[in-house]
Amino acid sequence: MAESVELPSRLAILPFRNKVLLPGAIIRIRCTSPSSVKLVEQELWQREEKGLIGILPVRDAAEIKPVSPAISQGVGTDSLDQNSKIQGGLSDSHKPDMKNQNDVQWHTRGVAARALHLSRGVEKPSGRVTYIIVLEGLCRFSVQELSTRGTYHTARIASLEMTKSDMEQVEQDPDFILLSRQFKATAMELISVLEQKQKTGGRTKVLLETVPVHKLADIFVASFEISFEEQLSMLDSVDPKVRLSKATELVDRHLQSIRVAEKITQKVEGQLSKSQKEFLLRQQMRAIKEELGDNDDDEDDLATLERKMQSAGMPQHVWKQAHRELRRLKKMQPQQPGYNSSQVYLELLADLPWQKASEENELDLRAARERLDSDHYGLMKVKQRIIEYLAVRKLKPDARGPVLCFVGPPGVGKTSLASSIAAALGRKFVRISLGGVKDEADIRGHRRTYIGSMPGRLIDGLKRVGVCNPVMLLDEVDKTGSNVRGDPSSALLEVLDPEQNKAFNDHYLNVPFDLSKVVFVATANRAQPIPPPLLDRMEVIELPGYTPEEKLKIAMKHLIPRVLDNNGLSSEFLLIPEAMVKLIIQRYTREAGVRNLERSLASLARAAAVKVAEQEQAVPLNKGVQGLATPLLNRLADGAEVEMEVIPMGVNNREINTFRFANPLIVDEAMLEKVLGPPKFDGRETAERVATPGVSVGLVWTAFGGEVQFVEATAMVGKGELHLTGQLGDVIKESAQIALTWVRSRAADLRLTAAEGINLLKGRDVHIHFPAGAVPKDGPSAGVTLVTALVSLFSQKSVRSDTAMTGEMTLRGLVLPVGGVKDKVLAAHRYGIKRVILPERNLKDLVEVPSSVLENLEILLAKRVEDVLEHAFDGGFPWRQHSKL
Repeated sequence: MAESVELPSRLAILPFRNKVLLPGAIIRIRCTSPSSVKLVEQELWQREEKGLIGILPVRDAAEIKPVSPAISQGVGTDSLDQNSKIQGGLSDSHKPDMKNQNDVQWHTRGVAARALHLSRGVEKPSGRVTYIIVLEGLCRFSVQELSTRGTYHTARIASLEMTKSDMEQVEQDPDFILLSRQFKATAMELISVLEQKQKTGGRTKVLLETVPVHKLADIFVASFEISFEEQLSMLDSVDPKVRLSKATELVDRHLQSIRVAEKITQKVEGQLSKSQKEFLLRQQMRAIKEELGDNDDDEDDLATLERKMQSAGMPQHVWKQAHRELRRLKKMQPQQPGYNSSQVYLELLADLPWQKASEENELDLRAARERLDSDHYGLMKVKQRIIEYLAVRKLKPDARGPVLCFVGPPGVGKTSLASSIAAALGRKFVRISLGGVKDEADIRGHRRTYIGSMPGRLIDGLKRVGVCNPVMLLDEVDKTGSNVRGDPSSALLEVLDPEQNKAFNDHYLNVPFDLSKVVFVATANRAQPIPPPLLDRMEVIELPGYTPEEKLKIAMKHLIPRVLDNNGLSSEFLLIPEAMVKLIIQRYTREAGVRNLERSLASLARAAAVKVAEQEQAVPLNKGVQGLATPLLNRLADGAEVEMEVIPMGVNNREINTFRFANPLIVDEAMLEKVLGPPKFDGRETAERVATPGVSVGLVWTAFGGEVQFVEATAMVGKGELHLTGQLGDVIKESAQIALTWVRSRAADLRLTAAEGINLLKGRDVHIHFPAGAVPKDGPSAGVTLVTALVSLFSQKSVRSDTAMTGEMTLRGLVLPVGGVKDKVLAAHRYGIKRVILPERNLKDLVEVPSSVLENLEILLAKRVEDVLEHAFDGGFPWRQHSKL
């Protein structure tokens, strides 16, 4: 214990924010701020004997109360470090900052402290110097004057400790003796309680016997967690009798809090044992009531769950298993591992719509047709098939019709058609996304033996929609895959088979569920990836895409109003003429659907929104609010700061924030190029690329609809080899080999060589390239295109730039039919092609092509490759009169 020391007249001051150091307490602090580091270096570190410093409490200016003496010298300070403890507290010094004057208030009384230990460190990588100090509080002092020395503060002080003679006189005071006895008794009782709890207290008892009682009061209080105000009150207690009185009160309060905590602990332990006893008694009571048949329906979770299960309308065989699981759940304790999983399983069974169905309105085919026409433009064949489907449903509601599968490129309206079917039927609509699903459990669910098991997507969708007869859309059915976890497409076989889905078995449910009332609709971009057994269960309806005329109607009727609404505009702000929409369709978006067209229109709407917002911000503040005699407008005119003020909306019978354009913004070609950039396509592309011999134009089908594919061929010195590039599949490579073989075998007849028996490839190689090498290409329909490119190369005659072709060829020169004719013809129309060569056996597929497209195209039919060559070159086939064909 520190003895009385003689204090100097001036001390360096280390401030403590919202914390107090009392005499006798030992603390460890970490100094990091420049001011505190400078104080430690000059007052402690550079001295051989450890000096004294003053610890002075400070408080934030926001927390200052009019009571308790304090001084304010206009000295600023920043926040102190919170990393160190003061008997469970904090410390560090401040940074003087004259900009933060009056942020803190300094207390008038502090404690002189002596450094017991001092260590220096350097932080990496900043290189900042820090000090760790162990301080011992010695005695109280009062501040007479506070001043600044460099970056830290010093104070002229006066000691508040009593002299030895004065202290001996106080110790003879009967009141002091009585207070001393009360304090020691309370402290001894506290030590005894702590000794029983923590098996410690021997050293504390020695302090009670050796340390003077007025110093012992500070030591005890310093170890308690008390408020800052109570700490200051203890620091200001210079009179030993007042100090002992306050310390006794604090020690007694700490003792009472410990006893209350013990009582609470004992009561909680007693309640736990009581709850266990009540649980056993309730189990016995339930068993007795079951034997007597007098089981009351308690208002608890299990009783509520049981009532919910009873009203769910489960089939009898499902109810037996569910009731068996419920009885098992009632016998389990909530703490058992399987309790929660059983409860979740039963809640799912209770939530499933076993018999709950949405009431169908009487089908009105005329209203359904009008609804389809208003939601979708064109697609006459598709809409007619939907009307037929609805008509059968009207005549025979329980008919198990086929599963419709809409196949087409993105953006042609497959998903919206399914929602229109639901609206026409008056049923709820639920969408199940199958894109990227590779786990069979996503369809059939996980078995309950696995951790984190859950039902499949179909059962989960039925739970969400809440009825057993919704229209369920199986979206992107061609995007499923298979791996070691199973094949989801095979699991869909049971779902889509009307003879099997009456008792669909989800692994999680482990009971059959009737899916026969669900109307399934599927969508896919391509039919080829769908496994044949699954494709056999669906009726494929192709949506090949829209013609430019149809796109124009869709944009004017559907897309533009929706885009304007989504961007907060209307026709009063922005007008997009039909001519500009045609330019967007022709020069910026060559696609089967209308998704990119909608994006382009949205770009124009956003550009217009920027202009509207900028013009609105440029309106003067007093526009439209003349006559509002309010203080707010006066203050706005004066440019003064104003507070929020509510203005009634009924002033002058108009809204204050209403904004209107005098003239709407009209889109023109300049705005198109500014917003969308230079045109991506033009009508000269085909003519420029086919200008040289060895290039032909083919038509191909992709997942995004039909496309125009250029085929380029060139010859070079070599060994008679064939080179193919363009990321090609095996089928198209074989088509190229067949085409070259046919041309070589007919070289003399085609006048490509001077006489029979001459090798067409002698001394040269042939390289065939399909541009857009980043796009995978495969399929047999490029056979006639390859032959035309090779004949053009060897004859040095250019192919007609307005002609495109498609068709598979045999080694004997026959032209075989291909698929996707409508997509390919629409693609040729989009690219400005005027003549299309098709296999003769594809004539029947032209029925699906809109008449408006056929009017602008010349369809040329070919039975053999020679017919293709006859149509492909300008002026017909020039060598035909000399050949033996």
